[in-house]
This record gives sequence, C-alpha cells and structure tokens, in this order.
Amino acid sequence: MAIIIDGNEVAASVLRDATVRAARLAGSGVTPGLAVVLVGDDPASATYVNMKERDCEKVGVRSFDHRYPAQITQAELEAVIDECNVDPDVHGILVQMPLPAHLDAERAIARVDPAKDVDGFHPANLGRLVRGLDAPLACTPHGVIKMLEHHGIGLEGANAVVVGRSTIVGKPLALMLLAHDATVTVCHSRTRDLAAVCRTADVLVVAVGRPAMVTAEFVKPGAIVIDVGINRGAEGLVGDVDFASVEPVASAITPVPGGVGPVTRAMLVSNTVDAAEAATRTRGT
Repeated sequence: MAIIIDGNEVAASVLRDATVRAARLAGSGVTPGLAVVLVGDDPASATYVNMKERDCEKVGVRSFDHRYPAQITQAELEAVIDECNVDPDVHGILVQMPLPAHLDAERAIARVDPAKDVDGFHPANLGRLVRGLDAPLACTPHGVIKMLEHHGIGLEGANAVVVGRSTIVGKPLALMLLAHDATVTVCHSRTRDLAAVCRTADVLVVAVGRPAMVTAEFVKPGAIVIDVGINRGAEGLVGDVDFASVEPVASAITPVPGGVGPVTRAMLVSNTVDAAEAATRTRGT
C-alpha cells in the first residue's frame, strides 16, 4: 500500500518555521502583513480566503482584508492594489482568483509590486524563475516541492511528468523540478497517448481540473503521485486522480482533501514572512 503524503503534516511544519521567523521579526518591531483583495461573492473563494487569514493569525502575520462587490471597476481594483503597494505595513498582496469576468486578471497581477507578489504570479517573478534567480515562488508548485522534500523523495535524475501546463501550477512546477535536477515532461490536452507518457514517471503530478482522470493505467508501479486537483462534486471534494485505483499501484500518493491544499495555504504565509524579511533587509541597507 502507498504511503499517504499528509498535507496537513507538511503544512504544520511550514507554519512552525514561519512562526519562528515572524516572532524574530516582531522582536525587531516588524509584523509581517498580508493584504487580501477579494472581489465578488464566490463562496469557494471566500472560504479559501478565510482559511488563509486564520493561518496568518496562527503564525503572527497581520491580515489586511479588502473585500469588494463584483461590480468594482478595473480602475478601482488597481487603485486598491496601488494603495497596498505603497503601504509599508503590507509585505504581501494576494488578489484572490478568479476575478469577475469583466476584470482583467493579468493587468491586476502585473499591478502588484513584484516584491509583494507572494502568489509568485507576477511576470517579473516568473521570468526570474526561468532564469534561476531568487524570486517569490508560486505557492502550489512550491508546496509540491516541499511535500517531496519533507518525505525525503529525491528528484535528482528522476523522471517527472507534470500533467497540466497552467502558469499557476504546471509551468512553474516544471521549472522548479528542473532546478532540482529532475528530467521533466509536461503533458496537456494534446499529448498523444497520455497514459503511456505518464507511465514513464517516477514522480507524477496531475493538475488539470478533471475529476478522477488519472487511473491505475497511467501509473508506473512504485511511482510517487501528487494530485493537485480540487473538484467539487456530489460526493464532496475529489482530485484529478482516481485515488482508489491508483493508491495500490503507487509508492506514495497525496489525498484530496488533505493533500496539496493545506500546503498551498501554508506557502502563502511563508512567502509573506519571506517578503517581510526581505523588506527589513532592504531598509537596513
């Protein structure tokens, strides 16, 4: 039977480290601050933001809550972001996605000060990732790396297959895996014989948003399977991986819920503390 990679355990470890670092900052008079911008009344987004703010409170990160009706204009949204950019008490800015259809998400992301981009979505930070330079890292892919590290799963020389090519998960994760010396294949909807490609993976990461798409026939015996998918159905939350069929084949697997999700939230808090540390160093120079 596969080892179940417990995301709550990994998240707790990340948050313990963040708590220690936040306390150290507090001792020098700095409280890390995260500004959360939530537009509209999407219940899932509101729930997720509330969970993130609870994580912040536990660690000693101050939350600045900015909630607006769906009718907000692009100019009004960008004005809110501009205010957060110049606020010295705000070290990280999260613009919760998705935004209402009339708003330009790319413009909103690009408006965030790259130094306060704790989501790791800003084009400048993605560019730094491509070049192998220090930058805030996108929370979900960085969380996947943390989960693998936490369980001592080596990536050097491993064949890693990422199913999904989004700029939020697939593409940045491929770059992070490359930085850890894995050999990486990125798959997508046009990949020929997807199951056969997936069976080459020592580490298989699935992030496509299709419930239970990956079954046992996609998985090489003994592979590590990371399920990033979160799909809401009649039976509650399910992943992109058919857990029941894959778990007997894999050597380790993440559940849904309780897998990648908690670690993603923890990485946001950790990135906020990172940003506060960086801002403190900058002011000290």
